Amino acid sequence: MASTLPWELLRTFLGVLREGSLSGAARTLGLTQPTVGRHVAALEQALGQPLFTRSSTGLLPTEAARGLRGYAEQMETAAAALQRAATARDEGVHGTVRVTASEVVGVEVLAPVFADLRKRHPGVVLELALSNQLQDLLRREADIAVRMTAPEQGQLIARRVGDIELGFFARPDYLDRQGRPATLAELRGHTLIGFDTVTPFIRAGAKRLGGITRETFSVRCDSDLAQLALLRAGAGIGVCQVPLAAREPALERLLADQFSWPLQTWVAMHEDLRQNAACRVVFDALVEALSRHVAAA
Repeated sequence: MASTLPWELLRTFLGVLREGSLSGAARTLGLTQPTVGRHVAALEQALGQPLFTRSSTGLLPTEAARGLRGYAEQMETAAAALQRAATARDEGVHGTVRVTASEVVGVEVLAPVFADLRKRHPGVVLELALSNQLQDLLRREADIAVRMTAPEQGQLIARRVGDIELGFFARPDYLDRQGRPATLAELRGHTLIGFDTVTPFIRAGAKRLGGITRETFSVRCDSDLAQLALLRAGAGIGVCQVPLAAREPALERLLADQFSWPLQTWVAMHEDLRQNAACRVVFDALVEALSRHVAAA
């Protein structure tokens, strides 16, 4: 076996493990498929054993590959830490900061925060990655994350800014036509706007919905932004953040005494970035803005 293994080969190895194919890894890593294939072959030659077997569904890792995964991920984390440490040595408030948040928080809450940050710190380049999927801060998929669950990774700096409450809302003109439900059971006689895909988050909060399931919804969509737009358009009754609805005189809350879903809200970043001036500025701005957002309910 070779005395040293180039990190690029191990990075490609992890990409193939996660994607299950050469083409998928190529897209994720920004490489060509032949390059990914060469990297895998070179690593197999260096280790003296096969790492993947072909199947009808893609590439399956061998037992040797599964055993190596943890070590490769440790190297990946170390490489990301090295990059963070190098970036942290920059002087002044400049550099690139990548923030991840849910769609609705990114568009409805963070957009004005980014605008203000650019005015005050023109040397900071901001990236906003909107997704309801958790991004891994240890692998530096983002520098800072706004999360609705408590971070569990020990190497993160996390600040809880409070709870964002969810409630049922609709436009008054819809309610004037269809009536105002007095109980959760009466919601079933209305046009309900809700999710299409049952996620672990939805399953965890299913009891709060009082027996409402996917089949109950007349309008289904997994985009929080689209659901908000449907509420604003008067399409029916749906769930909305209470602080967002407080800005909307055209939205009326329903059944507040029967349905309330508080979401813990956190801002988190990797501890290695605490000395990075740009990350500190953005982190503090997000904490301040989200604290105001929570208090606006």
